[in-house]
Amino acid sequence: MEPPRESDEVPISDSAITLPLPWRPTAVAAHPWHDLELGLDAPRIFNCVVEVGKGSKVKYELDKDTGLIKVNRVLYSSVVYPHNFGFIPRTLCEDNDPLDVLIIMQEPAVTGCFLRAKAIGLMTMSDQGKKDDKIIAVCADDPEYRHYDDIKDLPPHRLAEIRSFFEDYKKNEGKEVLVYDFLSAAAAYNAIEYARDFYGIFLAHGRS
Repeated sequence: MEPPRESDEVPISDSAITLPLPWRPTAVAAHPWHDLELGLDAPRIFNCVVEVGKGSKVKYELDKDTGLIKVNRVLYSSVVYPHNFGFIPRTLCEDNDPLDVLIIMQEPAVTGCFLRAKAIGLMTMSDQGKKDDKIIAVCADDPEYRHYDDIKDLPPHRLAEIRSFFEDYKKNEGKEVLVYDFLSAAAAYNAIEYARDFYGIFLAHGRS
C-alpha cells in the first residue's frame, strides 16, 4: 500500500480545531465538599469523604479551590494513620475547613471515595492552640463495626491508640497537638449539626 501523497492530505481549518471533541468534558466536575449530600439520616449516619486511608503515612487533604485531593505532606513522625480519615461534606468549622472524621472499619478505604459513617463520639482536641475537634465514627456498612453506637463501645486500648497517634504525629514538626477527651455520640451529633449550620451561614454570605 502506497503512503499518502502530500496532495491527498485533508486540510484542517481553524474552525475544525475548536469543535468539541467526544472526550472533552461537557460539565464541571462535582466538588466533594459542596456537592455531596450530608445524608437524610444525619447527624447519626452521614456521608463522608476519605482523604487518608488506614495505614498510610501520606497526609492527603482536600484542595478547597479545585475539589481535588492533594498530597499535603508525608508525616514527619514514625507513625501511620490508625484508621481512615476524612471530612464531612457541607460542614464548616472555625478553622475554615470542613469537619474532620476518623472512620473505624476493617479495611483501608481508597483516597477520594465516599462512604456512609455512623457517629459514635467526639474527640476534643487542639492543634497549635486552636480548636480542632474530630468526629469518631464507624463505617455504617461494615458488619464488624456497624452495631457500635457510642464511644464507650470501643475498647479502651483503641482509644489510647487514637490519642497517641494524634498527640505524636506532628511532634517532629515542632507542633503541639493536645487531645482532651472522648465524648459521647450525643456530643458528636451536636458538633455535626453545629458545623452544618455554620456551613449554611457560610453559603448565605457567599462561599469563597
